[in-house]
Amino acid sequence: MKEINLSGKTVFITGVAGFIGSNLALELLKTVPKITVVGLDNMNDYYDVNIKEWRLKEIEKLASEKSQCSYFCIKGDLADKETVDKIFAEYEPDIVVNLAAQAGVRYSITNPDSYIQSNLIGFYNVLEACRHSYDGGKKGVEHLVYASSSSVYGTNKKVPYSTEDRVDNPVSLYAATKKSNELMAHSYAKLYNIPSTGLRFFTVYGPAGRPDMAYFGFTNKLLHGEKIQIFNYGNCKRDFTYIDDIVEGVKRVMSKAPDRKNGEDGLPIPPYSIYNIGNNNPENLLDFVSILQEELIAAGVLPADYDFETHKELVPMQPGDVPVTYADTSGLERDFGFKPSTSLRDGLRAFAKWYKEFYGV
Repeated sequence: MKEINLSGKTVFITGVAGFIGSNLALELLKTVPKITVVGLDNMNDYYDVNIKEWRLKEIEKLASEKSQCSYFCIKGDLADKETVDKIFAEYEPDIVVNLAAQAGVRYSITNPDSYIQSNLIGFYNVLEACRHSYDGGKKGVEHLVYASSSSVYGTNKKVPYSTEDRVDNPVSLYAATKKSNELMAHSYAKLYNIPSTGLRFFTVYGPAGRPDMAYFGFTNKLLHGEKIQIFNYGNCKRDFTYIDDIVEGVKRVMSKAPDRKNGEDGLPIPPYSIYNIGNNNPENLLDFVSILQEELIAAGVLPADYDFETHKELVPMQPGDVPVTYADTSGLERDFGFKPSTSLRDGLRAFAKWYKEFYGV
């Protein structure tokens, strides 16, 4: 693998107002000397835009304190080729981290258009821009890192999920678009020698996360006295991965690109890798709900005498859902010496404290 010193580099982050994108921008500005972070986001209203704006303000606040670092934020859509090409022409990024995507399994069942636009057309625009970054003998993009998802494993029975497993049975359009991203990146790596690494994220959670995720949605409902629905009658397991662990994993991956080398035919062997980033420790949904309620009470979001039993409803599995997610992280450990380790209790405690402060509960 080729080592990349991030110091002094220009990093282009798509989806910079998103949960992972904003936290990655903060981490890079905090820890990498003389870095330039260029962010793109369309600020769509799939969920509360106030949270996205809060995240951007946190980045701007930090960037203003870091005199040797630079931060630029562009409002625009990844599906607009002209916007993407203009950013590449103006900033000439060394590393591209594609985190922009229409997220959510269930939303893809009723709103497929936005997934095709963002996840397929948007990613195609990024790949094309990376390809043309080498035009005229330029050094171009040193490493393209992009978000895939644990949902590509579909209904695979073998656990933990390994990147060696076949992933040809998606159960949602969202999963299909993410698998498509991996295939597109592989073909561009082969044809144009673009060093590319895909990251399959497993149920990312934490402060200022996505309100459509279970832990956030449950908190909102409990606070308003509504019932929470626990799917598959509570017999689901999820490999919950805390945001700081995800960001640390992404940062380490950014700084080591797959090697460029030619095969016996003189053509490039695709400089291409895929890794899981998960906690390697699936939690039962009922245990997860118990920990969440304890931490919400401890943080003062809910009263100590809150009657959870009357607000819980066990329901059948939803279309697009899978019963278990479980990451084999041996590749990440082998190549980057890293394994996520934040416990679910510690992560939910941090979320509960943030929620109380953000919403002034």
